Amino acid sequence: MPKATKQKWSKKVTEHSRALMLEEGIFTWQDPKKIAKSLKKSAMESTAKKSTSYQSAMSMLNFYINRAGKNLPKKQKTILENAKQELRHLFNKN
Repeated sequence: MPKATKQKWSKKVTEHSRALMLEEGIFTWQDPKKIAKSLKKSAMESTAKKSTSYQSAMSMLNFYINRAGKNLPKKQKTILENAKQELRHLFNKN
């Protein structure tokens, strides 16, 4: 699959996923707690339940981090990694 097609595919999933209705710009926010709370809220409200809310929220966060790859600034990657910890805390998965 050509690189341009992959980029379009992942962008479509992030922007138009039916699994979670994400707030605009969520992955660019600077507050890991705010990111985690928003992901939890979206996952809890999701009508497409193929997995638990925790799994849905964590999967979307991991998906974004993995798709951004080397293009994700270190500072933002750290914030998103901290958001994973916050998600674990919010879902009592510590």
